[in-house]
Amino acid sequence: MKKSTFDSVLFTFLLAILVLVACCRPDDATTILGNVPQKIENPTNADKIELGRRLFFDQQLSSDQSISCASCHIPELAFTDQKALSDGVKGRKSMRNAPSLLNVAYQKTLMFDGHITSLEEQAIVPIQDHFEMDMKMGEVVKRLRKNLYYQKAAQRIFKRDFDAFVLTRSLAVYERSLVSYDSDFDRYYYGKVDDAINASAKRGWKLFSEVLYCTKCHVPPHFTNFAVANNGYFTDGSADQGRFRIHLDSSDIGKFKVPSLRNVAITFPYMHDGKLKSFEEVLKNYESGGKGSRNQSALINKFTLTSKERNDLIAFLNTLTDSKFKEK
Repeated sequence: MKKSTFDSVLFTFLLAILVLVACCRPDDATTILGNVPQKIENPTNADKIELGRRLFFDQQLSSDQSISCASCHIPELAFTDQKALSDGVKGRKSMRNAPSLLNVAYQKTLMFDGHITSLEEQAIVPIQDHFEMDMKMGEVVKRLRKNLYYQKAAQRIFKRDFDAFVLTRSLAVYERSLVSYDSDFDRYYYGKVDDAINASAKRGWKLFSEVLYCTKCHVPPHFTNFAVANNGYFTDGSADQGRFRIHLDSSDIGKFKVPSLRNVAITFPYMHDGKLKSFEEVLKNYESGGKGSRNQSALINKFTLTSKERNDLIAFLNTLTDSKFKEK
């Protein structure tokens, strides 16, 4: 074989190996999180994602054109806003704390009540909510259809004029593209890079998973079990009774969806009402064994941490931040 031919074959062989390694690297989203769930009736493509992205950042979706989806879900803050309650139109405040949208495609249900089953359906809620965007769907469609880009994109991608179907399907596809899997913990646990996290964080992970069994609710790799539960923070006198408001079932009083702990270091403040501002305050709730309200989960039991153990737990939680979404 001629040297030039041999070199060409060798180059092709090595390139194939590099491609294989790249596709199978341990920090790949599919390897860690599983395949990103899709809707057969709303398939993903690049054009649809871009249309959804533009809509996500467009303040025309709100009645006074003062806020967009991105006002409450800021990319560099892991798609939260670090406020107890988000700012709505006309000085109003949202009913609950804004959750992260990262990995929202994997969620079994949506909203703190865990009652909505698709992103397409969920997209309608903040647009029409009185305390958030306060916009009638007919009015927002009429407004956005005047935008030449939106109208042409709708006709090209969906073969129809811009309407509520186009709006909700595009936003849903964009949100499904928001995948987070590149944390120090991912490199340590899934990538087998031992020095990706320090000794304190390793001790914290052991406490979290093997001593306190926090993983019963915050199950890796998503760090949630996707369930609704009463975590002991709710009190019987609370105005917001959680999932109860959906079906008026007394067994749902005080139950809220278990959030993912991915990127938890930058998604403060915590709980459905955003009243706990730090890891220390959250740990205090759990160490106390909760407030003993009706329907409190049997998994919430009193325990005691030393200062070192508390610091180790916090060190572990800090490793769950995806470097792509750190605040700049």
